[in-house]
Amino acid sequence: MTQPNKESSPGIPPPPVTELTMEQEFKLRRMDDLLSKADKEDIITLLMALQRQNFALCNTVSNLVKQWPISHPPTTQEVPWKRGTLYETKD
Repeated sequence: MTQPNKESSPGIPPPPVTELTMEQEFKLRRMDDLLSKADKEDIITLLMALQRQNFALCNTVSNLVKQWPISHPPTTQEVPWKRGTLYETKD
């Protein structure tokens, strides 16, 4: 996976990560090499299982987005920004 973008604006979610890791690329290549030797029934079973998993993932993400609060309180106690503030003490 790639490093998260540190320049993202607060409140805006980061873009999806579509790049694969080297390990994922290796696994895809291994699957590609083995698919030519696989039985048709095994490929159909695999395809159906992956499609079911994809549907479940889509439903989960959709449900999460629907239930996400529009305006939610901060998860941590916020400290007011003090940069540029002049502090004076009165004797």
